[in-house]
Amino acid sequence: MILTTTAPVARRETQAFLDQQHQLLIDGQWMPAASGKTFEVTNPADGKTIAEVAEGDKADVDKAVAAARRAFETGPWPAMTASERGKLIWKLADLMEQHIEELAEIESLDNGKPKAVAAAADVPLAIDLFRYMAGWSTKIEGTTIPISVPYLEGAEFHSYTLREPVGVVGQIIPWNFPILMAAWKLGPALATGCTVVLKVAEETPLSALRLGHLIQEAGFPPGVVNIITGFGETAGAALSAHPDVDKIAFTGSTEVGKLIVKAAGDTNLKKVTLELGGKSPNIILPDADISAAISGAANAIFFNHGQCCCAGSRLFVHRSQYDQVVEGVAAEASKIKLGPGMHPDTNMGPMVSRIQQDRVCGYLDIGMQEGAKALVGGKRADSSGYFVEPTVLVDTHAEMKVIREEIFGPVVAAVPFDDIDEVIATANDTIYGLAAAVWTKDISQGHRIAKRLKAGTVWMNCYNVFDASLPFGGYKQSGWGREMGYEAISLYTQTKAVTLQIG
Repeated sequence: MILTTTAPVARRETQAFLDQQHQLLIDGQWMPAASGKTFEVTNPADGKTIAEVAEGDKADVDKAVAAARRAFETGPWPAMTASERGKLIWKLADLMEQHIEELAEIESLDNGKPKAVAAAADVPLAIDLFRYMAGWSTKIEGTTIPISVPYLEGAEFHSYTLREPVGVVGQIIPWNFPILMAAWKLGPALATGCTVVLKVAEETPLSALRLGHLIQEAGFPPGVVNIITGFGETAGAALSAHPDVDKIAFTGSTEVGKLIVKAAGDTNLKKVTLELGGKSPNIILPDADISAAISGAANAIFFNHGQCCCAGSRLFVHRSQYDQVVEGVAAEASKIKLGPGMHPDTNMGPMVSRIQQDRVCGYLDIGMQEGAKALVGGKRADSSGYFVEPTVLVDTHAEMKVIREEIFGPVVAAVPFDDIDEVIATANDTIYGLAAAVWTKDISQGHRIAKRLKAGTVWMNCYNVFDASLPFGGYKQSGWGREMGYEAISLYTQTKAVTLQIG
């Protein structure tokens, strides 16, 4: 059901921001693209233009990288103490907290997600991430190492390691969680003393641009954070291949991730971290709390309109509970109210773009052709916006595209199973390995299954639980490295060994 395409108007400060001339942030200054080009940003709930932003390309990336290099090598940034860096990051979090409602509205209008969700989850999680990383600024330590050098008998040495920032970092973020992904990327880079060129998704550039204003207000030196808006094939490709970028960090599709790896390897062998796609299995055992599992399975796939790399898009249910669970998840789906993110009663907004709506509906068409049946949903909603009905597919099998490929929409494919070994093997039968879940009252069995699942995150009797201290990333083609936690800090530093002869 579509509530309406009409929603409450944005707050005065939100509208004032939308009406601005949106430019690139380079070396502490807002400036137009070198080409003078701009592009339109639309509200996916109705397809109407809400802003115009600068269309950056290679020339702008070159300028931003040069600014980041100056800031890293000779600007005030490397002279700051770790404590001073941490205070700036904390101040940015405080400023974000003062603007939660505005940031949530920008996110809702730009991405389509419910404002209530952005205000309760996306923005607070981003704030918490910055505060967590601010604390790490003063805790990046080396070690002392007692060494023995057999060919220098009698000599004494003092050896230690330093953990130093990688340098200039190019970061490319996706459109599904724009401000949260900006925080995930910026937080550890800034805590470790790196400088950044952040390329934001062309579909959803606005919240990162607002964040850029807050970064300036917090007092970060010029060139430490540079923000480029533009398209992946121009600005993103130029950043990935830039010879003066020391590391590239990307969140997005596995296909684009492979292109970034090639670009990095063909230029300067820059370090690469990737958080890519997923086709996550959600396993419900016969002894599970079925009511909780049904609610959890619905959350696993319908949260953020299914536009999550870790969405629980493959639902495996023991045959003895299969009918009850799929009917329960279908009932949950039928209760979801579709509407613009700014409407207070909206449970699920639109897909981020017409292209994404077409992609999801294309998979639905293929699934039906291959024999799947929609227990609920199964098509685009009748609206001027980019809505897709929450969908539960049954009668699926292992070779279907809806089972094998990432759909990135509110579509779950349900499969019955009889044997635990069988379901674990099937769950692992994918090129991805980002997340998984298991529902059971037998905690010992749950832990045994978690060890056998090839995924970077395994949830037990829950789903979509994130914390700034928990590393997040994937096995196999779901990526390289981890976001959040100390592991993210380690990926923005490099180790130097120092040895002094003392006798």
